Amino acid sequence: MKTKNCLTPLALAMALIGSGAYAQDYDIAILNGRVMDPETGFNQVANVGVKDGKIAVITSDEIIGKEVIQAQGHVVAPGFIDTHSHNSHIPFGQKLHLRDGVTTPLELEVGVYPVDAFYQSLEGRSLTNFGATVSPAGIREKVVHPEYNSTTGSIVQDIFHAESHQHSHVTMEVQTFVPNAEQIDQINQMVDEGIKQGALGIGVPVGYMSKGATSKETVSWQQIASNYGMSTFLHGRFSSQMPDTTGVLGFQEMIASVGIYGGGLLIQHIHQQALNKTPEALDMIADARKAGLNVSAEVYPYYQGATIVGADYLVPDNYGPNMGRTYSDIIEVETMKPLTKERYEELMKTNPGASVIFAGISEEGLFDAMANPATLIASDAFPLTVTATGDMAIDIDTAYEAVQGHPRAAGTHAKVLRLTREKNIMPLMTAVSKMSYMPAKYLEENGVKAMSNKGRVQVGKDADITIFNPDTVRDNSTMEAAGLPSTGIPYVLVNGTIVVKDSKVLTDVRPGLAVKSN
Repeated sequence: MKTKNCLTPLALAMALIGSGAYAQDYDIAILNGRVMDPETGFNQVANVGVKDGKIAVITSDEIIGKEVIQAQGHVVAPGFIDTHSHNSHIPFGQKLHLRDGVTTPLELEVGVYPVDAFYQSLEGRSLTNFGATVSPAGIREKVVHPEYNSTTGSIVQDIFHAESHQHSHVTMEVQTFVPNAEQIDQINQMVDEGIKQGALGIGVPVGYMSKGATSKETVSWQQIASNYGMSTFLHGRFSSQMPDTTGVLGFQEMIASVGIYGGGLLIQHIHQQALNKTPEALDMIADARKAGLNVSAEVYPYYQGATIVGADYLVPDNYGPNMGRTYSDIIEVETMKPLTKERYEELMKTNPGASVIFAGISEEGLFDAMANPATLIASDAFPLTVTATGDMAIDIDTAYEAVQGHPRAAGTHAKVLRLTREKNIMPLMTAVSKMSYMPAKYLEENGVKAMSNKGRVQVGKDADITIFNPDTVRDNSTMEAAGLPSTGIPYVLVNGTIVVKDSKVLTDVRPGLAVKSN
């Protein structure tokens, strides 16, 4: 292909890098796509050559490859990076992520324990890249209940999945466990050990143990993160828009420790905890950044959240007056019916780990939070349930139509692209950046140097690439059909290997690599 476009100096420099290799065959040649690189602002039709897992050339000249992708009319973007996935280690969850353009889903909010066991379980077996923080929640469960022995590293899966629950001997004691000084020291030693095993920071889901986790612990976790030049990842203590327990106050708890001790802080799903106070919370984060604090926030493009019925913030005296909702705003996933007072109380007695969907922020407030310059986009993808059995959807061959739950597990990133097109929420480059470069840059600046090679379409960077049609890309998952995959994303590459081809996930390849801090 020849073009007569007038190249900017930056674009010309990018086009000339690796020019001596134009005549060679590439493993993959991506032709005639609109290449978008959020870091440099490069945004024009070009050809991309991939070799040995890396981007080898970006050029307006003709190239050839062993495999060719015709990308005319499509955007060639960095593979999306999801900083908030509880589905990242589950085969069916990875399949949904890939159809949504995600090449690197990460479990950062709750984290994993043991860290080394988590990474070992996925080595050589993963469709996507993978990584996680160390989980004080999992560690606290181990300390209060020594019989707890996670088979997956994921306390989320251990609580939610009946077979995992049985084998790991998990309880819900972590929610109310108040450790003594000796136990806090033990917890912190185990957190430190997890970071040394490669964890990407420290998950702080204090909102799920608000009556147990002590200030000494949360302060200690920020100190440890700072000692390693890393970040904490926060589900704040409160989900409320009313005194005396506003979501903003929960954020301040950790921001204060950032100001005193340093380190980074990513506030996850900020809109679902601050609710109509979200603009106030985002203004506070902007001021914190102006003051030199390393604080960022994340949102997902839904006003409904998903959790377990026993979550601290769903107790009636909080969910009602403080979040402005009622029992009928909570949907039991197993039946997809709204709760009543009687059903809520029954579940709390018999199955507090039951999966539910709950209403939170207003739609208008959500769109404003998505467009805020400081926010990243992530999914908070929660495991889906097989409708016929009530079991967690784990098997990669699970039918898309056979599951139920929250649609964000399947549609988050495509929904952002659709809303960008239909409602002009933000420029397309901004949307791509929030789902790729911005999360990569945040992690890179907080101790995860490997992320310097991700979130970019540049020569020499990892060939994690998502190709989508900006005119047709859309989410299809709904509350009634939560597993329907996104469309308009026909190709996805992970480390230079095609994993989605013609909108089909190729399950016979395993190119995913570990993302670690060491």
